[in-house]
Amino acid sequence: MTRVDARYGTCDSGGVDQPGQDEVPAEAGARRLRRQAMACRHLGSPLYAGLLDHAADDLVAGGPTAAVLDGYLTAPPRRSALGLRMLGGVHALVLTGHAPGLAAFYPSAGGTDDPGPGGARAWAAARRVLDEQRDAVRDWLDRPPQTNEVGRAAALLGGLRHIAAEAALPVRLVEIGASAGLNLRADRFCVLGEAGRHGDPSSPVVLAGAWQGQPPPGAPVEVAERTGGDRAPIDPTTDQGRLALAAYVWADQGDRMERLRGALAVAALVPADLRQEAASDTLNRTALAEGSWTVLWHSIVRQYLDDAQRAAVAEGITGLGAAATSSARFAWLALEPHRRTPDGECLVTLTTWPGGVERVLGTAPPHGLPVFWGAASLAGNPLAPATGGP
Repeated sequence: MTRVDARYGTCDSGGVDQPGQDEVPAEAGARRLRRQAMACRHLGSPLYAGLLDHAADDLVAGGPTAAVLDGYLTAPPRRSALGLRMLGGVHALVLTGHAPGLAAFYPSAGGTDDPGPGGARAWAAARRVLDEQRDAVRDWLDRPPQTNEVGRAAALLGGLRHIAAEAALPVRLVEIGASAGLNLRADRFCVLGEAGRHGDPSSPVVLAGAWQGQPPPGAPVEVAERTGGDRAPIDPTTDQGRLALAAYVWADQGDRMERLRGALAVAALVPADLRQEAASDTLNRTALAEGSWTVLWHSIVRQYLDDAQRAAVAEGITGLGAAATSSARFAWLALEPHRRTPDGECLVTLTTWPGGVERVLGTAPPHGLPVFWGAASLAGNPLAPATGGP
């Protein structure tokens, strides 16, 4: 296995998230919902944690959750994020005024009611939505959760400053799994933190407290081109696109919603090339250019790729690295889960060519904030793939 293969993880069975041989689909699905509930609780969403715990019980009991998820319980667990798909559909109904009873508990819709112990009161309203609007929620189950998490731009911007410090060349930014391409405009965001700042404080997106630890280099970043691909790209300039992005933000996390709305304002002003395509197709159309860095970026994408796509992406990265020269450079920058980081943290990793120098720049939670720069103390091979995580 090559170093790129090892880092990218061409094979990932999903570890502890695989169902037992004798486990019925409802039980396996409930376990996955509870696992997602734990992740939501850890990541600061007690509302969604409570809803998913109740949904797990309801699924086993054969309630409305079972009817909504019927036919989807055997999907590969590492790539489905089924609970988040379901809650995304529910949130869309709330945001469009079709679930006023539940909206009373959703801060994203102005709700201020107490969800009750363990979210019991909010669950009673959510259960009615699942029962009465089953088909509307099921329409969202075929979509991967696409928050296009703006907080992850903090890792991207710090990584770009490391790249620019290595060679002061313009950046051609390429993103796989780009969703709506919001982070292709990251250079127009502002980062403020203990470990330095980046950008204009008047930007609609201000990532406060985003950088901690060792400050990234102070090298200026110039993004000359922005392109990305996604199997189901979202147009952030349309009403439907904006709804889809907002629906996948967890309803009790106002800071994330505020960042999203700021990034949508930036997207309306700064164009980016976004195409419907597989990750491998994005790599296949990417070529290096004289007098610039070509930077491949992705964040929390690996778990959604099948083995064939992972292998194809790894092959594409290897090929671009082999073609790099001192005047046509290539960099691979990523924010992805890793088994050796504590509490579900992700690694910010960077490899640059020519030379293929690999390094771990820092760590960050899955939603991106804050980034702690400096991760040299991680034991073992820091570039090996994750085997678990939310």
